[in-house]
Amino acid sequence: MKVHSTKAMAARAVDLCVALLYERPSIDSVTRVLREHGETGDLGLDEADVTAMRSAAARVRDVLGAATADEAAAMLNRLLAQAARAPRLTSHAGTTTWHLHVDSADDAPWGEWFLTSSAMALAVLLADHQRVPGGLCASPSCGRPYLDLGGGSPRRYCGARCATRERVAAHRSRPSPAV
Repeated sequence: MKVHSTKAMAARAVDLCVALLYERPSIDSVTRVLREHGETGDLGLDEADVTAMRSAAARVRDVLGAATADEAAAMLNRLLAQAARAPRLTSHAGTTTWHLHVDSADDAPWGEWFLTSSAMALAVLLADHQRVPGGLCASPSCGRPYLDLGGGSPRRYCGARCATRERVAAHRSRPSPAV
């Protein structure tokens, strides 16, 4: 049975944001991400679901791009006030472990589920860590969201590829030493 941790829900949110906003979003690409994160059975996604999830992804991306925890908290509070319902426990008729949902029902529309579950996960992580639980890649050619729950200095890039590309570009832009 799949376990629904807050960190796993936030990682799923980030991966869906990337698939929906930075790749060519389709029923197949969204299904792939959902399957990678443990969703099973007939997902029943259609083009309207992908469109609604893409709209939700833009709102989740805005939270991850917040400059401060206060700004992210204000955005999350708005999202939760607009979209979330009272928390409820579900095991999806015994097919998963017990976990919280803040959408309207186990068969809520995909866009509603994605927005509410992502907002809830990011809100819990913000409360736990007292900072924005991720960011947007600092590479001007990227801007993809990422999850950042590690200690130490905050991340600036979505991954090693963007960090290396930016270091190399900065190195190449330096003037050559005079001989």
